[in-house]
Amino acid sequence: MTVTAKASPGARKAVLSWAFWDWGASAFSAVILTFVFSVYLTDGVAADTESGSQALGVALTIAGVAVALLAPVTGQRSDVGGRRKLWLGIHSAIAIACTAGLFFVQDEPSYLLAGLVLLAVGSVFFEFAEVNYNAMLVQVSTPKTMGRVSGFGWGMGYFGSVIALAIVLFAFVQPDVGLFGVTSEDGLNIRAVALFVAVWFLVFALPVLLFVPENPPSREQARGNFFAGYKVLVKRLAHLWRTDRRTLWFLAASAIYRDGLTAIFTFGGVVAAGTFGFSQTEVVMFAIVANVTAGIGAVSGGRLDDRLGPKTVIVTSLIALVIIGVALTVLPGKATFWVCGLALSVFLGPAQAASRTFLARIVEPEREGEAFGLYATTGRAVSFLGPLAFSGFIAIFDSQRAGMAGIVLILAAGLAAILPVKAPARQDG
Repeated sequence: MTVTAKASPGARKAVLSWAFWDWGASAFSAVILTFVFSVYLTDGVAADTESGSQALGVALTIAGVAVALLAPVTGQRSDVGGRRKLWLGIHSAIAIACTAGLFFVQDEPSYLLAGLVLLAVGSVFFEFAEVNYNAMLVQVSTPKTMGRVSGFGWGMGYFGSVIALAIVLFAFVQPDVGLFGVTSEDGLNIRAVALFVAVWFLVFALPVLLFVPENPPSREQARGNFFAGYKVLVKRLAHLWRTDRRTLWFLAASAIYRDGLTAIFTFGGVVAAGTFGFSQTEVVMFAIVANVTAGIGAVSGGRLDDRLGPKTVIVTSLIALVIIGVALTVLPGKATFWVCGLALSVFLGPAQAASRTFLARIVEPEREGEAFGLYATTGRAVSFLGPLAFSGFIAIFDSQRAGMAGIVLILAAGLAAILPVKAPARQDG
């Protein structure tokens, strides 16, 4: 696939190497957090689906608080020290180790806490890695190609998910005796999936570490220990408030709708199984088709981003997601989930990729890591909204379907919040 119109071989190699990280890391999101292992925890390990879903929501809320508190300073210090790639590798390695540890979580309620802890810790360091990965967008693209490169990265993530999910389905989930002789006894087939994802993530994380140059240190030197970074961060936020409020408004507005997007991914497989009666095999089959659809949407949306601007892509995607989400909430049947779920997938990728380019286009040079740390923090500062709305509505109405209505409300609130934010200026360089 041609990423840029006149990209040099070295530039294409850097873009592909960068995008391969998303190819590998997306298996953590798709297989572990969304479609397979989270479903295993709520339906196979927990005593019942409702209590398992609530516990999953609580665990991910705690993880979100940790990301909110730590992400901007970790990103800031990677900018200053010129160690963005180093920290991408370290954070990825910890997430991979947690994923491998899930192999030991058997299908008994006594293992639920261990599974949730590993899932939560893995998700924290996965997001730390994403801060560095997102900041590297400006290293592998130009202002003219940033939209399509970002969309290409998201598309690679989705397509990587498709391949990983297909392997998971046909090698571990569907057969009575899977690859290496694994069976469903003690949840061994799903536990083996965790090991597979850990290896998959590791292999495809290597190209960016080997073939994309490290970012140079910023002109500012690191001051004091890690916690001194918070003092610097407060000063920067005050500076943004005085000189560039648009960035702050975008961070706040995007935090709301991005939490809704994350909730769709996190609880999609749980809802398919618990509300619409999908089997584990059907959940994975749906995930495969949905990721193909989402990948096409992300790549197409990236090209529209460069032509129309990221705000247009974001707003259009959110309007569609709200309308489709309402239909999914009120209509019954597996066919509804297939149709509406795939329609949702078309617009998820463009909204995510365009949000990344929106910030990358307005951020001050040499502050990308800090900016995307704030991007993660503002997202996680309200990350309790999605899990809380989902688990809270279940608790109030005693119905998993009710949880979906809360997610739709968050998307609608995010849409209202982004509308007043001024779009980035068009750039041709």
